[in-house]
Amino acid sequence: MTTRSVLWLILALPGAAMLYRWSSAPSQYGYGHIIGDSGDWAAWLLMATLVVTPLRLLFGPRTWTRWLLRRRRDLGVASFAYAAAHTAIYLQRKGSLDFVLADLSTAYIALGWLALALFAPLAATSNDASMRFLKRSWKRLHRLVYPAAVLMFAHWVLSAFDPITAWLHIATLAMIELLRMWLQRRRG
Repeated sequence: MTTRSVLWLILALPGAAMLYRWSSAPSQYGYGHIIGDSGDWAAWLLMATLVVTPLRLLFGPRTWTRWLLRRRRDLGVASFAYAAAHTAIYLQRKGSLDFVLADLSTAYIALGWLALALFAPLAATSNDASMRFLKRSWKRLHRLVYPAAVLMFAHWVLSAFDPITAWLHIATLAMIELLRMWLQRRRG
């Protein structure tokens, strides 16, 4: 089994655990839990994806930073997979296009759809063939991760029962981005 396969197995474990809990004990682990947990994992993996560049800039070309850089796309695609699962669970709960369309007037729902719409082309082009085909445009396209992250975290703040946790994650994300920008400017 390759290192990449092991990574994907590890990335899939939280999802498998969520599905097991949801199917085996739906009264204890219901919609609120699985929708929250899938959203949390999407956000955490997005933060892990975004922290790779600051770590590389801070610590230089070490073995582990090179490994993280090579696996960054995997982390991003896993983040999208959890966001897509989060959306699928929401759609399954709503059960009707009419209910989904009615929800679009709610700010946090609209923000969630916008974030997913920005993440979809990133996930679809997170492969070597797309990088070769898009060349320099690939990097420009993948900068959409920043507005997508803002939308994702705004969705979280507005939808959370306890927005303090979401705000703490936003503060962490802001520190990651400020560190990245400072380190890039310092490098010149």
